[in-house]
Amino acid sequence: MEYKDLIIQTIFWFLGFLFLLRIPRCGRSSEEIKSHPSVSIIIPARNEEKSLPVLLASLREQVCTPDEIIVVVSPSEDKTLEVAERNDVKVIQLEPLPEGWIGKPWACYQGARAANGDILVFLDADSYLESDGLKKILDTHIIRGGVISVQPYHKTKSLYEQFSAFFNIIMMGAMGTFTVFGKLIKPLGLFGPCIVMRRDYYLKFGGHEGVKGEVVEDLALGNRLKKQKIPIYCYGGKGTISFRMYPNGIRELIDGWSKGFATGAVKTYIPILIAIIAWVGGGISAAIYTVEAIISMNTTLILVCTVAYLGYVIQIYWMLFRLGTFKFYTALFYPICLLFFLSIFLYSIFVVFIRKSVRWKGTTISLKR
Repeated sequence: MEYKDLIIQTIFWFLGFLFLLRIPRCGRSSEEIKSHPSVSIIIPARNEEKSLPVLLASLREQVCTPDEIIVVVSPSEDKTLEVAERNDVKVIQLEPLPEGWIGKPWACYQGARAANGDILVFLDADSYLESDGLKKILDTHIIRGGVISVQPYHKTKSLYEQFSAFFNIIMMGAMGTFTVFGKLIKPLGLFGPCIVMRRDYYLKFGGHEGVKGEVVEDLALGNRLKKQKIPIYCYGGKGTISFRMYPNGIRELIDGWSKGFATGAVKTYIPILIAIIAWVGGGISAAIYTVEAIISMNTTLILVCTVAYLGYVIQIYWMLFRLGTFKFYTALFYPICLLFFLSIFLYSIFVVFIRKSVRWKGTTISLKR
């Protein structure tokens, strides 16, 4: 590694702090909110027999209880409908998909039409809240106004789930709202697992009807809101809301990340996209330089390259610590997860832009227009 290479490597490393420096959380204001407007929770659910009870149990334990909980059940191969009906919630069986609609936007739209609350809270069925999570989210919404969305804290249990590491980092960084520039950059879109807005806002811009055919409906929904001049705010979910993504094996993980990651990438703000690409390239080169230094048996070079490599390790673990329960060894051996990420990203480009169809929960979704 030459002196100029070391300078470039350091610059690329610093870019990581540019696109993922600060991750605000809900409920961190000193302002006390004593009452809330009426709240409707809307949960689209398909094949969520195992995860739905966890979410519903967490909602029953809230210090601030919602006025109604609506579970919109899509045709499932498991006992999702029976689980929903056993709980004290309003259950809607999803009507057949109209032409041009995709399952999740249609389920959210059906739930919103049946809701009575002044505030609509859309939650993914695989998420769950801390006991004060809903209050933190609602307090933040009342203080900030507009529309807020929260990316749940990613709980991992199995080894293969560590492969989601770089997807989390890059998804959060690409959103644009967690950069060193703070509020100067508007979010790219919304986080689909948790979206909160006033019912009149939802009706004003047409809600999910305007994104009925979008696989990455959360980004599209955010764009529609921005066009309506409705402010949107994004938060990290640590201490508020969590989920376990893709608990059913690595095949589900691959399908889940590949179905929309390439679509999101092409919508990322160009300066942030360049910073992310350079940062990823720096991480790859740090690993390569370290291997080359070890092979060369040059003590000075080994020391310099090891420091560069460990710089990425520490930075990556610092990022992951705020995003989920990722292990230190995931950061220590980050090139493995990075190669996995790049492979799935290329696969995502293939299925989204060339094959024009994606698989999700046993269903093939056509992207042809």
